[in-house]
Amino acid sequence: MINNKKIIVVLPAYNAAKTLRRTFEEIPFDVVDEVIITDDFSNDETLSIANKLGIQHIVSHTKNKGYGANQKSCYKKALELKADIIVMLHPDYQYTPKLIPAMCTLVANDLYDVVLGSRILGKGALKGGMPLYKYISNRILTLIQNLLMNQKLSEYHTGYRCFSAGILQKINFENNSDDFVFDNEILAQCCFLKARIGEISCPAKYFEEASSINFKRSITYGLGVLRVSISYFLQKTKLFSFSLFSKP
Repeated sequence: MINNKKIIVVLPAYNAAKTLRRTFEEIPFDVVDEVIITDDFSNDETLSIANKLGIQHIVSHTKNKGYGANQKSCYKKALELKADIIVMLHPDYQYTPKLIPAMCTLVANDLYDVVLGSRILGKGALKGGMPLYKYISNRILTLIQNLLMNQKLSEYHTGYRCFSAGILQKINFENNSDDFVFDNEILAQCCFLKARIGEISCPAKYFEEASSINFKRSITYGLGVLRVSISYFLQKTKLFSFSLFSKP
């Protein structure tokens, strides 16, 4: 706990057998109260390793539902367990769990409702091995998103996020996409509610075992991001109304 806030780390997993142990063992349990892993019907030893590690809360999908659906299961379970602060961390060891105390402190002290671990702040993305085409597309999409959504974030695409339970309870995330664009939808929902969003610099590692979507899926994701940002802009100007921004 930090400031008597219950902190739960959620790990949305899919074929994370090679990296789950490294990720889990770096979680700072002096501040983290509980860990939840949701397995999206992996075809490797992810569930077996999770059990060996003694992770108490394991949610297992009976079929592959998608990255967004996996996060929905994470957040739903964390809210059921009465979390005050929820950290979403990919179990592929791309992001270091060592930043959890810093991120949670900003939320626990009521400075921010959401804190993002940014790969762009500090120029760590390319040094960490981010492919050049992903870096360029990240910068272009972020520029467009900031213009359409009137924000000043360094990136919207990180998989390392810390939320107050209060902000998640105000968002209709269950109706979001089951695919990768879920990440952008939930941030757009936070922005629409005028959530206080902070960022900290986060080094990221790119290696063979780290999860990554291919070029074709990246194009689909990019188009989805643009759709979300344009929907936000139209909703804010009251020209249209979208269910994405409806109350839960």
